[in-house]
Amino acid sequence: MIPVLEANSVTKTYQVGSNAINAVHDVSLSICPGEFVAFVGPSGSGKTTMLAMLAGLLSPSQGNILIRGRDLSRMGEMERTRFRREKVGFTFQSNNLVPYLTVQENVELMLKLNGRLNKESQERAKELLLRLGLGDRLRNLPSQLSGGQQQRVAIARALVHQPDIVLADEPTASLDTERAYQVVQTFASLIHAQDLAGIMVTHDLRMCQFVDKIVQMRDGQIARIIDNPQEIRSFANAHMMN
Repeated sequence: MIPVLEANSVTKTYQVGSNAINAVHDVSLSICPGEFVAFVGPSGSGKTTMLAMLAGLLSPSQGNILIRGRDLSRMGEMERTRFRREKVGFTFQSNNLVPYLTVQENVELMLKLNGRLNKESQERAKELLLRLGLGDRLRNLPSQLSGGQQQRVAIARALVHQPDIVLADEPTASLDTERAYQVVQTFASLIHAQDLAGIMVTHDLRMCQFVDKIVQMRDGQIARIIDNPQEIRSFANAHMMN
């Protein structure tokens, strides 16, 4: 199976005074269609930096990243911005919703920016919001929502334009346990159904029960990859009571 996403010997180096610090060092991985991956590890392990590079928000110091065979490092800034808008869905820890747009309008914004807003895509936006438990909030403004509801709007916005890859940075950070399970399970089912590549950075290791692969990072490198379903279940179960 041809990967949706490939990272080849990716390194990100920052210069701090006279010292060169590797936030990410020599990371290689591939993610196939319909595969949902969790990046886990302690703070400072390189998870978020890696996610930003996979999204095209940061450029690697070394190595390259390909999405559907297209090398992000070979694109100019304008081309990379357009490619990211069309092919990448991203949810941040801060929701970045437009305060004067309704819930449905915030989700439809990605469709409008890509010139794909029509009756069919509007129905898809509404269906996503219904699946995420926001059917009664379509006409509300972000200020009328809880933090968890705003996060679910951001997830719908990341998925609505049917990107090739969906990246989520701590998507359950502002959700209670029951809603977190619902959101990640829905996230996983949509990734599988649409043959997307999905990556979630999370500190809540219980959520790993819904993924197909766990990438444990430490000191900017991949310490371990778990892709056996039984081992994934055991890993998630071990953290259920934590």
